[in-house]
Amino acid sequence: MPTQIPFEGQVLGAALTVVGLLISWGVWRRKGAAAGLRGVAWSLLPLAAGLMGMLTVLWGIVADLVRFFARLAFDPLVWAGVAVAGLAVVLWVVSGIMRARGAGGRRPKAADAGAPKAAQGPRTPQVEASPGTGGARPAKASEDDDFSDIEELLRRRGIG
Repeated sequence: MPTQIPFEGQVLGAALTVVGLLISWGVWRRKGAAAGLRGVAWSLLPLAAGLMGMLTVLWGIVADLVRFFARLAFDPLVWAGVAVAGLAVVLWVVSGIMRARGAGGRRPKAADAGAPKAAQGPRTPQVEASPGTGGARPAKASEDDDFSDIEELLRRRGIG
C-alpha cells in the first residue's frame, strides 16, 4: 500500500516552482529562449521533489544539521571531541615531519651495531640534493656502481 506524501512538501515544491518560473520568464525576456528554457527546467525540480516526497527528506537533513551545529556550539563534550580530533591531526602531521627528517626511527640494537656490514643486509646508496640543479645524485658513486652508465648518460644530456 503506498504511503501518503506529506502535503506540505507538495505546497512548498509548488511555491518554489512558481517563484522559479517568474524568474525564468524574466531571464527569457532578457537573454533569450535558450536561457529561459534552462531556467524553466531548473524551476520544475522543486515541484518534482515535492511530489516525490524529497522535500520532506531534505527538510529532515537540514533540521538535523542545524541541531548538530547548535549542539556543537553549546556542548562542552562535543568541544572535547573536537580537541581530541585536533590533537590527532597535530600528532599525525608531526610524525610525518619526523619521518621526513629521519628522526624518531628505530635505533639499531647493540648486537646489530657490532655485526659486519654484509650481515646487516644490502645497502642502497644514499641520495642527496645537488645544489643549483634541484635534482638528486648519489652521495658516493663508484666505478662499479650499477647506475654509473645511467649517470653518465644523464650528465651528457645536461640533466644530472
